[in-house]
Amino acid sequence: MTALEFSTSVDQLSPSLRSIAIRLTRDRDEAKDLLQETILKAFSNRDKFSDGTNLKAWMFTIMKNTFITNYQRMMRRNTFIDTSDNLHYINSSNVTITNGAFSKFAMKDINNAIEKLDDTFRTPFLMHFRGFKYFEIADRLNVPLGTVKNRIHIARKELKQLLKIYQN
Repeated sequence: MTALEFSTSVDQLSPSLRSIAIRLTRDRDEAKDLLQETILKAFSNRDKFSDGTNLKAWMFTIMKNTFITNYQRMMRRNTFIDTSDNLHYINSSNVTITNGAFSKFAMKDINNAIEKLDDTFRTPFLMHFRGFKYFEIADRLNVPLGTVKNRIHIARKELKQLLKIYQN
């Protein structure tokens, strides 16, 4: 493949590569940077591309690997390593003060809301909350699986309505 053919093929792939970059980065500016870096790497490594193979797959692999490398680099940059000898001060509890009043009020409201649910909805909801699987609840209550799912769904909807004061 000549340099002109390669350039034309890469140019034709740019829109689909752009959409893949947006999906990976979830940010338009970062996607543009990723696409630019991918195309630069493709042109600088053009001699490694084998004629007759899938150019789009080759370009996608370059993009994916570039994205992973950039992500790992960013995570390493954001990692804090404390080399001091006083490591016990990092998580000492005497500097942290928590106010549990709000959570106590919230739990009281949640428990009151659950108590207001009809038994047909409260029982499967609480069983699911305690870790039972849908099919286990259906077996214990002798009701169909769909009924259990529906009752838990209705219980969640009612609780959401009863606790709408806590919505953001």
